[in-house]
Parts: sequence; C-alpha cells; structure tokens
Amino acid sequence: MRYSAAFIAILASIPPTLGSRDVQRRGASARISNANTPPVTVKGNAFFVGDKRFYIRGVDYQPGGDGAKKDPLASTTDCSRDVKYFKKLGINTIRVYAVDNSVNHDECMKLLADAGIYLAVDVNTPGYSLNRETWWSLKASYNEVYMQSVFSTVEQFAKYDNTLLFFSANEVVNAINSTFAAPYIKAVGRDIKQFMKARNLRAVPSGYSAADVEENRFQMAQYLNCGGDDERSDFFAFNDYSWCAPSDFQKSGWDKKVQQYSSYPLPLFLSEYGCNTNKRDFGEVATLYSDKMTAVYSGGLSYEYSQGANKYGLVQIDNSGSIEELPDLAVLAAAFKNTPMPSGPGGYKSDAKASNCPTASNQWSVTNTSLPIMPKNAAQYMTNGAGPGPGFNKDPKYPNGSQWAGTPTPGFGAVGASSSSSSGKSGNNTGGAKKSGGVVPSAPARVTWLILASALGFAFRFL
Repeated sequence: MRYSAAFIAILASIPPTLGSRDVQRRGASARISNANTPPVTVKGNAFFVGDKRFYIRGVDYQPGGDGAKKDPLASTTDCSRDVKYFKKLGINTIRVYAVDNSVNHDECMKLLADAGIYLAVDVNTPGYSLNRETWWSLKASYNEVYMQSVFSTVEQFAKYDNTLLFFSANEVVNAINSTFAAPYIKAVGRDIKQFMKARNLRAVPSGYSAADVEENRFQMAQYLNCGGDDERSDFFAFNDYSWCAPSDFQKSGWDKKVQQYSSYPLPLFLSEYGCNTNKRDFGEVATLYSDKMTAVYSGGLSYEYSQGANKYGLVQIDNSGSIEELPDLAVLAAAFKNTPMPSGPGGYKSDAKASNCPTASNQWSVTNTSLPIMPKNAAQYMTNGAGPGPGFNKDPKYPNGSQWAGTPTPGFGAVGASSSSSSGKSGNNTGGAKKSGGVVPSAPARVTWLILASALGFAFRFL
C-alpha cells in the first residue's frame, strides 16, 4: 500500500501515550511445596496428580461481592476463619476472582495447602483487565501496563504447588455481539504460557472461564483449542446455571452438553454452578461426579461461598467478620459427603489434539487465526520478571493507578510474533460489544485513537 506525505505527516504528529512506569523487578521465586497438595498437571482431557485423576470439587470465593477490591487471601485472619468452613464442606479447590499482586500470600496459601485445598485464581483485577466495551477500548486495554499486572500475579502464584490453575479471563465474551474479543483472550493466555516458560516457572495450567451463553460457548471452546501448542489453552471452563432444582440430567440439558463436548480434548469443568431460581438441593453434584459425566467433565465450583446481593451464599459475613451459616452450607456439604470422588481414570481421553477453528457465523465473528501481537514494551518482563504488581490501590509508580497509561502494539501476527513483524491485520474483530461496566480509556488514550482514526480517514483520500 502507498502512503501519502499527508498521511505520514499526520502520523508523525500523533503524541505518544502518556505515562511511564518504574517497575521493580525480581527473579523467579523458589517453589513452595506441601505434601498435602502435590502439583496438578494436565493429561489429555483431564487433570492428574501423578497418575491419579484429579476432580475439582470446590466453591467460588469472593467475600465482598463481585467487583469488590478485596483480596481474601491477603488476610491471614479471614483465611484462617474460612478454611474451617472449606474443610467442613469437604472441598479441594477454591476460586478467587481477584488478588492483590502487591502483597505476599505465603501464609494463606500455606493454610490452604495444609487443608489439602488448591487455588484457581483469576489473573485480572477490577482495575486491570481486558475492556470489551468497544473494539478500541479492547485494543487499548491490551498493553504493557496491563500485562505487567497479569505477569506479576502469575509470577507470584506459580511458586505455590497448590496453585491449581490460572484463569486468563472471565466472561469477556458475554453475548452474541462480543466475540470480537476472543483473539485478545487467546493472546493473553498465549502470553501467560510464554512468560512462565521464559521465567522458568512451573507450567501452571492456564485457560478461560466462559459465560453461560449457549449461542457461542462451544465455538469459544473450539477457538481456544485450535492452532499451535503455544497458543492453545490448557483447559476450558464455563459457568452453567441450567440445573435449577428440581431437575435431572436430561431436564437440565446436561446430557446434551456431555454429548456436545464428548470429543473435546481439553479438561472441561464448571467454573460456576448452582442455580438459585428455586430452593437449591444441589442434586447436580451426584451427577457431576458420576460416570455420566466423568469422561468429559472434571468437576466444578459451586457459586458461591459468601452471601452477596444475588443471594447465592453459603455463609453470611457481617461487618465485624463474624460468620453465620446459611441453609445452603449444610445442603452442599451433605451433597459432597454423599457423593464419593470417582475412582480410576474415569474414561478420560489421553490424546489432546487441536480442534478445528470455528467458522464465522451470526454467533461468531472471528474470521482468521492471527492473534494480537504482545505489546512491545511487555517483552522486558520475559527477561527481567514482572516484579510486584499494582494491586488494588493507586500507586505513584502506576500513573493514575490506571492500565490506560500503557501503549498497545498495533497489528496481528503469528504465534510468538514480535511487534516488528506486525501484519497489521485487524479485520477479524468487528461489531459492537455489550457494555461491560469497565473503565473507558482515559482522555490521552481516547484522543490518541481518535487522532489516528481521523488520520487514516483523511489520508486515504490521497492514496
């Protein structure tokens, strides 16, 4: 393509994104092991501890509610209090949706490990995540400031052998018209895997937690498992609230999902379940760990531990930190107690082949296999480490406490491509997205993108 002098002049006049950061760096931390929680690995479409199949049996753990800037693993007092109830439930896993990557978590992770409990942890936080509000906000949010926060969480938690897995994103694709975000979700997963390898960290399984959207959930599963090994996810999870008591395997539609995913080659599990439309009896627990499902599913996480506005809680935590047991706690504990863990390999498939990428449709807008190139300025973390993250609070090292201070790298490319090999392709992300409630880019970022868009429109008149 020819570029006019006017086009080049306008591009040269665009100011760089404001803000720079002085990031502390450190080497990979030593592994922290515990005999009660040996590391979990992936074999075929299942999780294993050594040669024994591992099934996730747990709860989602987010005291303070959805989006709260509260890290339940940062308080030894809270952690000690809640581990007692985890043991009462008889679970082996908790999921935490956001952690403060500026603080140490050794004490709580040890308390969990001593109780035989693993952690499934999301790498995003309310202030540092992919923003699906528009194509431009999504592109702008994928920058080196965001990736430093992600890598910091990975660097800190990979050292614990009871870190079960990383969620690279949660429900970013939440509607038919938001699948344009899929390449960025996949790119973050790719970057996490490359970072762990470059930093010589334990290869903790990394994957995605999908929304309960029937129209494109299976396409998302296929997409995250297509392509080369460096970009494919290690597992796929989704939130499922279709089993509403009284229900069963057929009435809930779980039988059809087992059939749909019967050939899916990655570990599959429920990242949230527990419909509360009616009084919950947790009858799905017995089915989830039965031979009806174990060849395809590896368990799941019940939503959720503490009571919030949506009334899914097992316990109520008051302002003083005291616990009140709610009726669902005993019901779920009984369901787990009456459902023994499956024995043997459970019919798992050992061959984890890549899937075919889904074709474009009204429900799926991605049209090619190229992924966004990792932000150029994030490459330093592969060599030097990420260091402490921004956490939940504003810090002078992080301008305005915002990820929008970072600079995205334009273009798409092959797996592992650097910014210098950008293909400039972006045609596989079109259409609007459902508003997510995320942060809109700050004024400097918005102005930069608007100037660039205007420059492109103006310059093409002279081509």
